[in-house]
Amino acid sequence: MVDEQDLICFEQPLNERIRTFLRLEFLFGQTEHHLQDTTPWGRRATIQTLLDTLTLLSRSDLKTDVIKELQEQHSALKRLERRPGVNSSRLDSVLDELESVLDAMHSTSAQSASTVLKHNEFLNTILNRSAIPGGTCMFDLPGYHHWLEQPPDAQQADIESWLQALRPYQQAMRSILRLIRHSEEPGDHWAQGGVFVQTLEQPCALMRVLVANPSPLYPEISAGKHRFTIRFMEQPNAGERAVPTTRDVDFKLALCAI
Repeated sequence: MVDEQDLICFEQPLNERIRTFLRLEFLFGQTEHHLQDTTPWGRRATIQTLLDTLTLLSRSDLKTDVIKELQEQHSALKRLERRPGVNSSRLDSVLDELESVLDAMHSTSAQSASTVLKHNEFLNTILNRSAIPGGTCMFDLPGYHHWLEQPPDAQQADIESWLQALRPYQQAMRSILRLIRHSEEPGDHWAQGGVFVQTLEQPCALMRVLVANPSPLYPEISAGKHRFTIRFMEQPNAGERAVPTTRDVDFKLALCAI
C-alpha cells in the first residue's frame, strides 16, 4: 500500500444524522472558500452557498440532532477517564471543547437560521429567483446587482451578520466529524475482482474508503444496518462511462463511530 498522503478518501454516512452533518460541513467549507473571493462572481458564489446552508439549517429538528450527537460523544469520551493508559490532558481538552460547543448550541435559537431568511427580503428575493436558470442576473435583480458593486468591506459586514447565526453549527460540525473520523484508524483490505463485502459487527456512523491517487478506480458503496458492499468502478476519463472493474484492488477502510 502507498502512504496515506497519496490516497483519496471516499466517505459514506450510515445514518441520516451523519448524512446531514456531512452536507453542512461541505457547505461551510464552500462558504469559507468563496469568502476569499471579493469579486462579484465570488460574492455570488458565497451568497448561493449561504442560502443553501440556511435552507438546510431551517429544519426544526436539526438543533436537537446536533445537541444529541454532542451529548452522546461527550458521554462516550467521559467513560474513557476510568481506563488505564488514557492521555488525561488530551481527553480533558476534547471534553472541554465539546462542552463549549454544547453551550453555544444551547444558547442558539432553534429557529435562528430560518429567521435570517424569513426576515431578510434581500436574501429571500435571491433565494426565490435562484430556482430559475440565470434567474439572478442583472435585469432580474437590480438590487442584487447594486449590492454586488458595493465596497468589499460593506459586503463582508453584511455576510458576517448573516453568518453569525450559523457559527455554532459550523463549530459543532467541525468537532463532531473530527472525533468520528479519528475514532478508527484505516486498515488495509483487498477487494477480489473489485468487490468487497463485509458484515457490520457493531453500529457504525461513517465509512471511510481510501484508494490510491491518481487512479482510474473509485468505490461505489452500498450499506445497510448489517452489511455493506464496496464495488470499485473503473473510469479512465470523464468522457467514458464507468464500468465495474474486474481487477483486484488494495485499499484502506475505516468503520468510524463514537
